[in-house]
Amino acid sequence: MKHLYKIIVVGVLLVIGCAPKSNEPAEKPVKIIFDTDMGPDYDDVGAIGVLHALANLGECEILATVSSDGHKSIAPTIELFNRYFGSPNIPVGEPLEGAPNFTAKNHWNDSLLLHESFSKLVVGQEYPSAVSVYRKVLAAQDDASVTIVTVGFLSNLASLLTSAPDDYSPLGGRELVQKKVDKLVAMAGVFPQGREFNVFKDAESAKYAFENWPTPILFSGFEIGKEIHTGGKLAENGSKDNPLAWAYQYNLKTYQDPPQFNRQSWDQTAVLAAVRDPEKYFYVNGPGKYIALDEGNNSWNPDQDAGHYFLTHKYPYHYVEDVLDELMMFEP
Repeated sequence: MKHLYKIIVVGVLLVIGCAPKSNEPAEKPVKIIFDTDMGPDYDDVGAIGVLHALANLGECEILATVSSDGHKSIAPTIELFNRYFGSPNIPVGEPLEGAPNFTAKNHWNDSLLLHESFSKLVVGQEYPSAVSVYRKVLAAQDDASVTIVTVGFLSNLASLLTSAPDDYSPLGGRELVQKKVDKLVAMAGVFPQGREFNVFKDAESAKYAFENWPTPILFSGFEIGKEIHTGGKLAENGSKDNPLAWAYQYNLKTYQDPPQFNRQSWDQTAVLAAVRDPEKYFYVNGPGKYIALDEGNNSWNPDQDAGHYFLTHKYPYHYVEDVLDELMMFEP
């Protein structure tokens, strides 16, 4: 028994000695720039909710939120959500001339901005260009430290790559991205081939961005979010002063006929894969190369390593749905 007692004591001491010390730094939060069209659809609402929930958990730091859609209601909608989550100082940018400029037919952005409970969250301001926000934010970060998540058109990223040196950085756009960005996560494309909204609405920018992007790209394609349905829980159980809950309530009833109980979750999957290890939820395929074809079509070349990867489903759909629904329920 004495020998057994010694063995147990030694084992316990070894475990304690191997355990991380309380003052050792935790894993650093992922630094995120979120690029969204926030309007033609409303899964962007869920995506920004997931992003702020993960920031609240200490898993990411939101450096900036920019619009890839030039419609006048988009940037204020982003600002409204940031302010609701208690983050009024997160920069908001809007695209340069020539980007897509439209929103949903049911006018949910305008209705949200004019709502008596939420209009006070928007102060009304001139927004800087998304490119200037990108350049200012990236120049201030450590090398290879930023993850960009794009869940809309590729207009801003094409403009960033071709941007000239300025007061923020002596580097051209592509060189600045190469130096400061760790990876790009894009809700774009269909795999192994197809045609997807975010790409074909500004096919020229998408082609340029994906062919010239100098860091790894992880794609969450149309087929991923198509099968993952969320938002009904938020619409039913979110508080009355939650603008995200209102947006889902309004859109589930009016966005299409017949009304929906949940909505596909294209954009939320990209945010989840950008902040957390994507292999916790999906298979990651690659490396290979995203091939941009005419009129916004794409295909996949598995035999050429361009540093491109794409997700495929690993679990039954409800597994990821439950994760996203729980994150979307976060309220400050």
